[in-house]
Amino acid sequence: MAYRAAVAGASGYTGAELLRLLESHPSFVTSIATSREFAGRKVADVYPNLRTDLAYTELEPSALEDADVAFLALPHGASMEIGARLAKAGVAVVDLSADFRLKDAALYPEWFGKDHIAPEALEDWAYGLPELHRDEIKQARAIANPGCYPTAAILALAPLVKTGLIDPASIVVSAASGVSGAGRKLTNDIHFSHVDANFKAYGLPAHKHTPEIEQELGSLAGVSVRITFIPHLVPMPRGLLATCVANATGDDDPAAAARAMYDGEPFVRVLDAGMPETKYTLGSNQCLLGYSRDLRTGRVVAVAAIDNLGKGAAGQALQNANLMFGLPEDEGLTGGGLYP
Repeated sequence: MAYRAAVAGASGYTGAELLRLLESHPSFVTSIATSREFAGRKVADVYPNLRTDLAYTELEPSALEDADVAFLALPHGASMEIGARLAKAGVAVVDLSADFRLKDAALYPEWFGKDHIAPEALEDWAYGLPELHRDEIKQARAIANPGCYPTAAILALAPLVKTGLIDPASIVVSAASGVSGAGRKLTNDIHFSHVDANFKAYGLPAHKHTPEIEQELGSLAGVSVRITFIPHLVPMPRGLLATCVANATGDDDPAAAARAMYDGEPFVRVLDAGMPETKYTLGSNQCLLGYSRDLRTGRVVAVAAIDNLGKGAAGQALQNANLMFGLPEDEGLTGGGLYP
């Protein structure tokens, strides 16, 4: 039996990556792909890399209710009403925006500039990081898929926070993402002439992904966590590297703690030597982790590499859908990174 999948916002980079992954998934068939810009055009005319006869349609929330699972690859703020409606109707839904990631509704006006329109529904949405919330995801019908920066930072730091190996008040996350993380819509900041041979920090001092990272790390630490988060834009299409630094609380091996926590995980691997590089995760749902102790300063360095469109977005969304439907967690996601 093939489950019908709908992808709302299927002409953006994340939506198109979902279509690519769904193409080869043995248990899902894409029945709807929406796009305001390309409605009426064949998907393969917009993305010739995709092998499909499907045509883009306008977004009609009622049509999404006919799918077995709806993936919402819409801009932040655009999923609130649709996501709440689908969840209330009992449709399995995976939202790839930040609209349902924060459990505290009061944080939305502070970090996103608007009130949440369905604050009472937030508790019904599972945070879709399987390595931390697998049991909740399996029982949920509504999944808030994590952002790419939070995925990398949380996976790198979770073992250290959970075991008390670092001081949670000292965490600094410096991360760099490929340009596809900024979306498909062209602006001056991501124009080729500006991005090429350029490297910049942005979103300071309060990037919107900050409370998401603090929420998950605080839950593990059992105390309120405040981090310094510095995102960067790097001139490559896709990939994300997060370098996390914090004060050590003892002499325990951080890599050993990470290996113990992620033992048996299908998509997270702690390297035995060297540090992760984005090239080795390209096109995959992998997260590679590396750890180092700076004995001179008493700090721990944790590094995570992911594909921002893979484990940072579409790949993880499909991983969550697999769990929701009782399918093998790695179904349709077994490929390694593309190298060179």
